[in-house]
Amino acid sequence: MIKNYFKIAWRNIVHHKGYTAINVSGLTVGIAACLLIYVVVQYELSFDTFQPNFKNIYHVVTEQKREGDMAYNPGVPAPATESLRLDFPQIKVAALNSSYGSQITVPEGNSATGVGDKKFAESIGVVFVEPQYFDIFSADWLAGSKSALKDANTVVIDKSRAEKYFGDWKNAMGKTLKMDNLLNLKVVGIIEDAPANSDVPFRVLVSFITCKQHPNEYGYNNNWHALSSNHQVFVQLPANESVERINNQLKTFAHRHAGEKGKVGMSNFLQPLGELHFDKRVGNTLSDHLTSKSTLRVLSFIAILVIIMASINFINLSTAQSVGRSKEVGIRKVLGSSRGQLIGQVMGETTIIVAVSLILGLIVAKIALPYLKNIASVPDDIALLSVGSVLFLIAATVLIILLSGVYPALVVSGFKPVSALKNKITAASIGGIPLRRGLVVLQFGISQLLIIGTIIAVKQMRYVNEADLGFNKEAILVIPGSTDSLSLRKMQSFKEQLLQTPEIKSVSFVSDVPSSDNNWGTNFYYNQENKENGITTFLKYGDDDYFKTFQLQFVAGKGYDRSDTARQAVVNETFLKKLNVLKPEDAIGKTVKLGGNNSPWLPIVGVVKDFKTNSLRESVKPIVITSRKSQEGEITVKLQTKSLTKTVSTIQHQWEKTYPEYAYTGYFLDDNIAQFYSQENQLALVYKIFAGIAVFISCLGLYGLVSFMVVQRTKEVGVRKVLGASVSSIVMLFSKEFMILIAISFVIAMPVSWYLMSGWLQSFVYRINITFDVFLLAVVSSVILAWVTVGYKAIKAALANPVKSMRSE
Repeated sequence: MIKNYFKIAWRNIVHHKGYTAINVSGLTVGIAACLLIYVVVQYELSFDTFQPNFKNIYHVVTEQKREGDMAYNPGVPAPATESLRLDFPQIKVAALNSSYGSQITVPEGNSATGVGDKKFAESIGVVFVEPQYFDIFSADWLAGSKSALKDANTVVIDKSRAEKYFGDWKNAMGKTLKMDNLLNLKVVGIIEDAPANSDVPFRVLVSFITCKQHPNEYGYNNNWHALSSNHQVFVQLPANESVERINNQLKTFAHRHAGEKGKVGMSNFLQPLGELHFDKRVGNTLSDHLTSKSTLRVLSFIAILVIIMASINFINLSTAQSVGRSKEVGIRKVLGSSRGQLIGQVMGETTIIVAVSLILGLIVAKIALPYLKNIASVPDDIALLSVGSVLFLIAATVLIILLSGVYPALVVSGFKPVSALKNKITAASIGGIPLRRGLVVLQFGISQLLIIGTIIAVKQMRYVNEADLGFNKEAILVIPGSTDSLSLRKMQSFKEQLLQTPEIKSVSFVSDVPSSDNNWGTNFYYNQENKENGITTFLKYGDDDYFKTFQLQFVAGKGYDRSDTARQAVVNETFLKKLNVLKPEDAIGKTVKLGGNNSPWLPIVGVVKDFKTNSLRESVKPIVITSRKSQEGEITVKLQTKSLTKTVSTIQHQWEKTYPEYAYTGYFLDDNIAQFYSQENQLALVYKIFAGIAVFISCLGLYGLVSFMVVQRTKEVGVRKVLGASVSSIVMLFSKEFMILIAISFVIAMPVSWYLMSGWLQSFVYRINITFDVFLLAVVSSVILAWVTVGYKAIKAALANPVKSMRSE
């Protein structure tokens, strides 16, 4: 019997090739899109779950109340490590200190000049760790053991770095690496590479005691009053320990140890390891990948919408087609078929179509997989099929079969034999017209929701990419350098050599460009008043050409004079607003003291117009800019826009000649700023793609329904033409209902899309306003697409010979 069901089902599918193609096309695209989204979501949710003690590992973070708001820092004061061990002896504690942009050198050439040595710039993954780190985080040791990191000037590297530095990892043990041309490190261990889904992807792990021996070079400050995101602590709790109890004690932990300074509002709490990947309040400074749970929810929501749309096509076309099967159903019922048997047959047809769509969907997903990295931060070798994705496909297949097949099966099996055999079953008589209309409204509502979301996302990202940042970011080359004594001595001569190149407009040595992810904050005192004001200001150091290079605009005063140390200061407008200084001119001549009481008072000589200090997701921060040669490790070069490639090549050659001991790692500032919005740009691309998919599926369904209506109303069209109906009136006959349904879907989609996209825009301090033209563009585009879809079949029917139309039935 089952064999007969599938034989009849296959015969019906082949007989209606057009409708089958529409259903298969929609389901194929829907399944492929959902599978790819599932792969992305599963990958993002899998971060760090491979750790054996994943649920018991926590990150100790700091929160500070400043100016009425809570500020979060992934770091803790350096003395907190030992204090945690004393106050909480039952937990495992491990400290680390990050070193960003370090250079690893493999000595092979002239030891004095560095010529011939292999140099590698490591932007992330270089970190000083305590041996206890491996008590908390697992690692597969290929050689050596964690105990070796108890000694100074020792290093453990992962397998890929060992092969990168020495060719074969087996040759690495016992060899020497030079770090930042300062530390000579002995390789005492090799570990397997951290998985791609790790938030602690450490590649070069140096003994923590080495950092303690070079505190100035690596920012290690064993002081409760110093807080840096570089110094972080992880803990592992016993299985029976209460997180709430530890957090309650951590609220006063810093106060007990930091004295009066700690009472400013600093406290600590435990961040679960599973939140490290998603918590944007704190950020993940250990890795270059951070995502948002809201983004994953949006992706999942879109996947569900696409599957619903594909299922709606199936339901509408299947119920409409059921009219043509009325005699078949009548005969089967007369011959004794039960309703359950008829339901089984229809469900069998649905299963075959969904199975074919599943196979084709897998093929499409496999073809599209290499391009997935354009819309998500996934590795190149990410797998399409895993245990999780296979289970997802099984569940999705069952759900699609039920969504798509149950209602048409109930409709077909409910035909009365007498009416069916007398050919009295019509599209109207089978009922469900309100449901089909509702499904069309839902389908176009989803399409318009995605179209509106796409328009808003694209407009916001265009606004972000074209926004006035308050400084000139174009054609500025940034070269990360070093602040060791040898490099500092070469700075001025290197600058003078560069300025001899006609294509170079300006050169400035800086600690930080105007707009970046860096937030070096400190307390300060203003106008000779040694009174805590509760305001945090943020620092940027640069030489006297800083303002010329970035074309910052002065609203009062001027830039400071050339100096190797901080002697004068320039502030921004927000700095004065925080102090309630109304006129910029009033600040000129006033003084500011940064940090502790031993710092000098600096006269304010200029006020610059506010510039965007971070991404447009954040408001402008109060800024103090001053000179401090020992912190100005980056070289920024303003270039003429012509012959950029040639000029950059000249700069690189000059760099390698002046600093042979350092690798050249220059980049353009505008490219770096664009990275602020990589996830938002990816999301905007996702909207574009899935809006296109939604429109495609909607138009497929609409085309199928109109095709069915044309066949059903062939004789009616012929009669109307004989009675004098025009082509336009017949086209309107077929399209007016759909236009009404699209209008209803727009009324529903407009407030929903406004609410959802307003929430998304809230993540930007600087954002566009959602204006009516966005909605107008969406509905007009939907109507045009619907007209094109419906119009083709309607015009074809209207132009048909009425004699043939009336003979056809």
